[in-house]
Amino acid sequence: MNKLELGVCYYPEQWDPSQWRDDAAQMAGMGLDWVRIAEFTWALVEPRRGEFNWGWLDEVVGILGEAGLKVMMCTPTAAPPKWLIDEHPEILPVGTDGRVRGFGSRRHYCFSSDVYLHEACRIASEYARRYGKNPHVHAWQIDNEYNDHDTVLSYSDAARQGFRRWLAERYGSIGTLNRTWGTVFWGALYSSFGQIELPNALVASPNPTHALDFARYSSDRVRLFNCAQAGILRKHAPGRDITHNFMAGSFEFDHHAVAADLDVVGFDSYPLGNLLGSTLTEEHKCRYLRTGAPDYQGFHCDLYRCQGRGRMWVLEQQPGPVDWAQKNPSPADGMIRLWTWAAYAHGAEAVMFFQWRQAPFAQEQYHTALHRSDGSRDQAAFEVLQVAAERKLLPPAPRAQAQVAMVLDYPSIWAADILPHDANFPNAQIHREWYTALRQLGVDLDIVGPDADLSGYALVVLPQNTILSAGLAARLANFDAKLLIGPRAGSKTEDLHTPFKLAPGPLADLTGVRVLRVESLPDFAPEAISFRKEAPHEVTGWREIVETDHEVIGRFRSRYQDGSPAVVRSARATYLAMLPGQTLLRSVMRDVLDWCGVPYSECPPDLRVTRRGPLGFAFNFGDEDVVLPERRQFLVGGQVVPPHGVSIWRDE
Repeated sequence: MNKLELGVCYYPEQWDPSQWRDDAAQMAGMGLDWVRIAEFTWALVEPRRGEFNWGWLDEVVGILGEAGLKVMMCTPTAAPPKWLIDEHPEILPVGTDGRVRGFGSRRHYCFSSDVYLHEACRIASEYARRYGKNPHVHAWQIDNEYNDHDTVLSYSDAARQGFRRWLAERYGSIGTLNRTWGTVFWGALYSSFGQIELPNALVASPNPTHALDFARYSSDRVRLFNCAQAGILRKHAPGRDITHNFMAGSFEFDHHAVAADLDVVGFDSYPLGNLLGSTLTEEHKCRYLRTGAPDYQGFHCDLYRCQGRGRMWVLEQQPGPVDWAQKNPSPADGMIRLWTWAAYAHGAEAVMFFQWRQAPFAQEQYHTALHRSDGSRDQAAFEVLQVAAERKLLPPAPRAQAQVAMVLDYPSIWAADILPHDANFPNAQIHREWYTALRQLGVDLDIVGPDADLSGYALVVLPQNTILSAGLAARLANFDAKLLIGPRAGSKTEDLHTPFKLAPGPLADLTGVRVLRVESLPDFAPEAISFRKEAPHEVTGWREIVETDHEVIGRFRSRYQDGSPAVVRSARATYLAMLPGQTLLRSVMRDVLDWCGVPYSECPPDLRVTRRGPLGFAFNFGDEDVVLPERRQFLVGGQVVPPHGVSIWRDE
């Protein structure tokens, strides 16, 4: 699918049935292709156990299909009905404070509950048997936003019992667990798996390997839950694509693992909703208040496209102000169009907008949509119409493999959260910061998992790989690409221990570095780094004291260990012994790209360019015109990209 398809999230159950047919006609008239429905309909379809009310949903599917729209049906397991909670209150999740989280919103279930897994499979089977071969239902979404409201980690009795079984299978004997966890520390030994509790509500921090194993166990339960429903859908809905809408910015379970069981990887994109929680400075948050960070959309598209083996959809695109962030500004006019084209440029097959009409009641009354609650068109609707017209001007254009790959490993993120050493260590955000540095240089990249095939890349970037498996280390050693490696890489084993020969563990031979000590510094005590012949760069936060026999191309200027290596280059790898700020990071990126022969062209601060096959795209996140180079055959826009504008061209 190389043509951009458009869709919308629709909740017909919230509206009078007399509106459904007109809604469908308007959707088709706008050029929409897809309608996503039914993720919160369990209680409506099965109001009492075994009593099904399919008539209204049958009618909706028929109306949408007859209008020429393709239906994406959702399994409704993100919101189990009250009667099920009354029957089995033990399925409710439990927060880190030990309190049961109750009924009345959504995501009120615990992934560890085998009772709920059975019930979820039962209702998914009912939906799949009903609509699996329906000619209007072309794709399926499993559940909805797995970690929304922080529900992956649940501290229920089911989780306790399940975790104990998982540990027994993983370790075999309690003696092996004690040795692996290092329970001699603080005398926290166990004599049976039945003694092990969950790592919450403790006097001090939990044993780090205990906490990491619980994160792994919890992630495995998400995959089990997803895989079980995927198997049901493959049986009853053959030939239909299966997806899930991951939450952009969520790292609490292994999305690589869950994505392996999907046909297409989807995600929900809210660039303004997630802006204030980013690591951008207040100055930049103000600058991009109405556009979102320029690399937010691209980062997540590139991540989920690679997880989907080239297939990615945006299943919820922000249409205006949301209602759930700390503050909820309006996007600048033009931004819904820009975000949509940016998603396509980074590989999206389809973009769906949340939602068709703004709800006049319940929790999301302030969450905007394509239409206001009275049915009048909001700004996003006009921009969708524009995109629908513009897409006719573009030829098919597959997204090719980039020259640069970034490795993102979820257990490494969990490990650094569990054992931070620096309370402000940016952790998952490091990937976005390094991504931004490359994208400001006009470099396209793929974001891959630790098990990915790395052949064909000229540069592999490892921003934060605290845990580095022997398999990945061997593959990095046995191919020709150059490496850019961030601090903490290989600093912990898979059991969250310090490697026998110290960090960077299995990367020691590639980097020629041995980390002797790490420290973290407050913002009021910055260090200076001399890099090449540039003026000194200021850094703070994480710092490593390393020894090396290889070329040192950056050094600390400090009252402590003055002149110690900050940037080290071996034959294959460039290693950073600190967290660089954006200015130093861009300098390092330029140097590394020159070193490995990857071409780049620095963009103005608010402009991003990318390629999809023969097409080039430029996106202006700023408030001033940007002039592009001449000699381009423009298909959309032109040489001058206006504020919040888009230009698309074909190479001559």
